Amino acid sequence: GMATLTWKQVFDSDYKRDCVGYAGNTPTRATCWPNEARIALQFVINYEEGGENCILHNDQGSEHLLSEIVGAQSYKGERHMNMESLYEYGSRAGFWRILNLFKEKELPATVYAVGMALEKNPAAGKAMVDAGFEVASHGYRWIDYQNVPIDEEREHIKKAITANIRFTGSRPMGLYQGKPNENTRSLVVEEGGFLYDSDSYSDDLPYWTYWENDAGQQKSHLVIPYTLDCNDMRFSQGLECDRFFSYLKDCFDTLYEEGKEFPKMMTVGLHCRVIGRPARISALRKFMDYVKEKEDVWICRRIEIARHWYTN
Repeated sequence: GMATLTWKQVFDSDYKRDCVGYAGNTPTRATCWPNEARIALQFVINYEEGGENCILHNDQGSEHLLSEIVGAQSYKGERHMNMESLYEYGSRAGFWRILNLFKEKELPATVYAVGMALEKNPAAGKAMVDAGFEVASHGYRWIDYQNVPIDEEREHIKKAITANIRFTGSRPMGLYQGKPNENTRSLVVEEGGFLYDSDSYSDDLPYWTYWENDAGQQKSHLVIPYTLDCNDMRFSQGLECDRFFSYLKDCFDTLYEEGKEFPKMMTVGLHCRVIGRPARISALRKFMDYVKEKEDVWICRRIEIARHWYTN
């Protein structure tokens, strides 16, 4: 494999970050979203269970993140049986409860599907497609890619695409690695088949990035930012039911008001083993009912946001 990157991002200066963005000049309501919507609202269902850290997957130790066990430690070289079954709740029960709610409310969603997790539960992949969800990729593994070598990460992206094709019938058009490193976006651009990635939290709107390779070819690549605040992972920090609903409502209300003139997008991040618990899903149901009463709201999948940004 190539242990080098073929594409490099182009910046306005030597500083390899963009702290400026739209500089307050965001699109007006006439041009931002279809039908002059005041807000684009997007639900993401993270499908991860079966792709997390576990020595059965040849990992160093057990998973320690985002479960009912607050402050869990990884057991090095050992299985963590409670952690495993807490994760299995997501794929066995939580996913189906969430799926049924989206069907009942007739709302679209984008799934961030971990490749290995799809392999462990083909029925879930089929159900996502049957429900009309976009199945984007959440990488091949639900692990931290910070120190994963370029070659290995490149191979994982290929395996993630293969898993999507096998279990959903088509390749993913979006990627959210989740815990990326500074090479990740370059590898996405290099692969060439993605319309967007979502490993960013830096804006309320999609934005373009610009790339060039050693041969002098140039590409633009779309980033559709994701969210860690309007995200059920906050349940693990005590933001339970009514507080989760009111947080989502406050975000929506602020953006809906701004959207009279300058629309934005709002993303809600969900996890099968978290919001899929019977007590917690009530907050999501309540929020869905709230936004469905509002006019000029575009509830969509990320792929629609991407296509709209390409054509407008």
